[in-house]
Amino acid sequence: MAFSPYDLLALGAAVCWAFTSIFSATPARHLGALAFTRWRMLLVVAMLWPVVWWQGTWQGITLAQIGVMALSGFIGIFVGDTALFAAMNRLGPRRTSVLFATHAFFSALLGYAVLGERMAPQAMAGGLLVMGGVMTATLLGRHKDEAHEWESNRGPIGVGVVLGLLAALCQALSSLIAKPVMVSGVDPVAATAVRVTITCVAQMVLLWSGYAAARAQRPATLPVLLQVGFIGFLGMGVGMSLVLMALQHGDVGMVAILSSVSPVLVLPLLWWRMGRAPAPGAWLGAGLTVLGTALVLLR
Repeated sequence: MAFSPYDLLALGAAVCWAFTSIFSATPARHLGALAFTRWRMLLVVAMLWPVVWWQGTWQGITLAQIGVMALSGFIGIFVGDTALFAAMNRLGPRRTSVLFATHAFFSALLGYAVLGERMAPQAMAGGLLVMGGVMTATLLGRHKDEAHEWESNRGPIGVGVVLGLLAALCQALSSLIAKPVMVSGVDPVAATAVRVTITCVAQMVLLWSGYAAARAQRPATLPVLLQVGFIGFLGMGVGMSLVLMALQHGDVGMVAILSSVSPVLVLPLLWWRMGRAPAPGAWLGAGLTVLGTALVLLR
């Protein structure tokens, strides 16, 4: 089975998310999970709406579709991304990324249960391999003498694992909700702008409510905001728009599987940034994930 154009779009999103996973670690820990997400969304809104307004694509979205995409954004971005970066603050980008890869498994199950997307036995075996690869990379992927700041545990490991899995589930639910709207032909950039905007509103309400954890842990300096803006543009402006474009033509499970290769791409990036090859368990887990993805893709 050859890759179709939407396959390449989903793989492109995986590349974007791999880079944002690496570059998000420092500003997320500087600001805190909620403040980081809030600033990221505010900056992405400032980038996307001028483009949508200039192109006039906002006129093609009905109020009902806006409501659906807003719900998708609330679950996938407000809840999911906040959980993702909270997990990253506890576990580091590598282990958080492999946990987040389980969104492919969740998406395949939801696609089957809700949308009737069928999966052959070979694809089911691939899904199990993906899960096995994620667990292997999570449990065995750390060097015994690992001392880098990004790999240190902050708080109970179990809490970080739960947050990572919650982020994955929210991502799967978000894609499932968005699928019918995207099939109708809504512009992906406009849809992304709607999803990000509702997240901004939710984040600001949380901040104005006086919730202590919503406040930034440290001041949002210009260098930090520049990093956050780049991360938002790459991960949300480009990456999420690519996923929504892929959902216009592909199954939820297929798109999720292809975009879940981010942990594999994170490994060489971490090697480059940290100057040390990942532990053998990380490579083994990544290999199982790739094999499982291939089985599902070639079913």
